[in-house]
Amino acid sequence: MLIFLDTEFTDFIDCELIAIGMVSEDGKHEFYAERTDYTNAWCNHFVREAVLPHLGLAAGVTCTRDELTRRLWAWFATLPRHVQIASDSTHDRDLLWDAFGEGLPVNLGKSVYDLRPLIDTTVFNDAVCRYHDQPSKPWHHALHDAIAHRVGWLAWADSNKSGQLPGNSG
Repeated sequence: MLIFLDTEFTDFIDCELIAIGMVSEDGKHEFYAERTDYTNAWCNHFVREAVLPHLGLAAGVTCTRDELTRRLWAWFATLPRHVQIASDSTHDRDLLWDAFGEGLPVNLGKSVYDLRPLIDTTVFNDAVCRYHDQPSKPWHHALHDAIAHRVGWLAWADSNKSGQLPGNSG
């Protein structure tokens, strides 16, 4: 099963996780958390303008880095025996791997389904944009971006009937 992942982080140079969102391929499993202990001074202008305004709007999602690690391990324990991350960024994967602390869950495959080849396809892009056209589903919110990637992938898979890209195997 694919797990669509998106993260928000401070900057590409001083890179620290701010928020993480994931949703399963079947849409039945969602995870979202916002860290309270990231280094605010490291946030670049874009993050301050486009990401930070979306934080603090949901109850029960804030946590420290240590609490995030515990929540991630607990959430992955509820997932099927084999899951694979689907992401459009190696930064997202690296930040997730780092958030686990020591090791990775046994059900998490080490390969990542690379969504980057789909981003410029009309079907994927149109589906993602339609999702984000709703005012309650903003861009640059980790959970909404993860869900939008799922929506785009499903639209692309439906239009291609295979759901596979060359080089993307489970």
